[in-house]
Amino acid sequence: MTAASPRKPKDGAPKPRSLARMAAVQALYQMDMAGTDLADVIDEFVKHRFTTAAEEGEADDDSRDTLIGADATFFAEILRGVLRRQRDIDPLVDEQLATGWRLVRIDSILRAILRAGVLELMERPDVPARVTINEYINVAHAFFDEDEPKVVNGVLDRIARRVRPKEFEDQKSSS
Repeated sequence: MTAASPRKPKDGAPKPRSLARMAAVQALYQMDMAGTDLADVIDEFVKHRFTTAAEEGEADDDSRDTLIGADATFFAEILRGVLRRQRDIDPLVDEQLATGWRLVRIDSILRAILRAGVLELMERPDVPARVTINEYINVAHAFFDEDEPKVVNGVLDRIARRVRPKEFEDQKSSS
């Protein structure tokens, strides 16, 4: 599975954590669809997808270039966290989806994006909630052209306000 690169910041190159988020979504998708083991998928991405194409002898393969420079530690932390906390994450997401929709019914890439985003909101207070939301909206834009990025925005925003209410208190008082 190949997606467009994450949106590039003004300096031109995607940041290592942005690349790690993109890779985490791809890995979660792979694990979901193919049943790939966590250790195997981490090993595959770190050894084969995060290295330069020239090192791999495949300089013409643009799909490999999209993840070069990803933060391998951050990537692995997201994957391990999603697996460890999935029983907490899925009900949170289910509560935010439209009536009659459940996480298991939505597109598997969208499901991976939401799971990774919620994990980060739950366990990475070092990353501001608004940054996390924006990063996963960008990941959604790499895969989807329709309403899915809006779904990511809405679901992650509501969950962020629930799990990190203090980060949104200033916004309430200034409204």
